[in-house]
Amino acid sequence: MRQYKQLLLANKAWSAEIIEESADFFQRQLVGQNPEFLWIGCSDSRVSPEQMTMTPPGNMFIHRNIANLVNDDDMNLMSVLQYAVDVLGVRHIIICGHYACGGIRATLDGGTSGAVDDWLSTARCVLHDHADEIDAQPDREQKVNRLVEVNVRDQLIRLARTATIQGAFARGQEVLLHGWVYDIRDGLIKPMMEIDSKTVLEEVGRPDKVLV
Repeated sequence: MRQYKQLLLANKAWSAEIIEESADFFQRQLVGQNPEFLWIGCSDSRVSPEQMTMTPPGNMFIHRNIANLVNDDDMNLMSVLQYAVDVLGVRHIIICGHYACGGIRATLDGGTSGAVDDWLSTARCVLHDHADEIDAQPDREQKVNRLVEVNVRDQLIRLARTATIQGAFARGQEVLLHGWVYDIRDGLIKPMMEIDSKTVLEEVGRPDKVLV
């Protein structure tokens, strides 16, 4: 029951260290935020976007959900996206999945119920669309990891088709979409694909499209 107190102690130590390095750091934070990146990632506790990219506070706007899914009816994500693009003017939007993802594993194995089961319906659509490719993998771990990869691609395409992104493209706003996968086995990020205003979504969305 006392573990939470360690978080508060660590916060005090962090604040003191920051002030020692830069006395006006928190005063400058009051001015506002001007992040260059929007990160859409998984809620997994092993994946810490700011830590693994060494991004300082104020440079990354962050949204996380189980299995890094993009749904038009997810008002949380859609409002984050609209604010990031239309108000903050982020230039890069990253969807980052990760190998050994619990949400993707549950998509393959089934057995979920309630809100989690409803939420993973989008991931099950990805599994259905790429069933032959997933089934062709030699073992369960590789099936999970390949589904992680194709899920990133499909979610990036879904992101590109949202009204917010299409609106940004139409008015010539510079926005580049990135699909990445984080490997928890070595801490490295693997870039999978990019989408910009000139990308033909029907082409990158083909089931037989080979990822890097």
